[in-house]
Amino acid sequence: MTVRLCTDVCGEAFTALEELARTGRIGGYGVATWSGLTSGAFSVPELLTLAREAAGTAEHHLTGLQMPVSLIMDAPITQALNGGGPLVQAKDAGLITFGSAPLHGGALLEAMTPELVNLIGPGLSAAAAALLAAGSCPGLDVVLTSASTREHWDDAAKALTVPLTTQELRRVTDELATE
Repeated sequence: MTVRLCTDVCGEAFTALEELARTGRIGGYGVATWSGLTSGAFSVPELLTLAREAAGTAEHHLTGLQMPVSLIMDAPITQALNGGGPLVQAKDAGLITFGSAPLHGGALLEAMTPELVNLIGPGLSAAAAALLAAGSCPGLDVVLTSASTREHWDDAAKALTVPLTTQELRRVTDELATE
C-alpha cells in the first residue's frame, strides 16, 4: 500500500515538477525524506523511474536527494561504506546528495562520549566530531546544519575541512556497533 501511494503521489508531483522544468520555472527538484528510503516506502531506482516517466524521456529534472545522516541514524553511513544504499545509488545516478539532521536534533550530543569524540577527531567539540562523521559519509555531497553563534559555525566549518578516510569512518561505525 505504501509503495502504491508513493507511486501515485510521487508520480503526480514529478509530472507537475517536470512541467515546471520544461517551462523554465524551475531548474530541477529533489526528494527529501526522513524514513521513506529506510522503511521501504520507495527506493532511489523507483524515484528515478518515476522521474523518467514524468518527463517522458530519460532526461528528467530530478536532481537531488535528502535524508538523515548521523551517528544515530547511521544506516546510510554503513551502507555507503559497504558500497551501497540510497546515497551511493543517488550519487551514481548523478543526483546531488544532502544529509540532514547530522546532530539528530541535538540528541546526538548527549551520546558523544569523550572517547568517541577522540576517536573521530582529537580536540574537536562533540558537535564538530558528530558533523565530521556525518560529513565523511561516502556519496554525500552536502551536510545540512545550522549554528546558533558564529563560534559554532566556525567550529563546524573547521571540522568539515578534512573528511575522515573510509578506514577512519569504518572504525567509528564499528566502535558504535560494539556498544
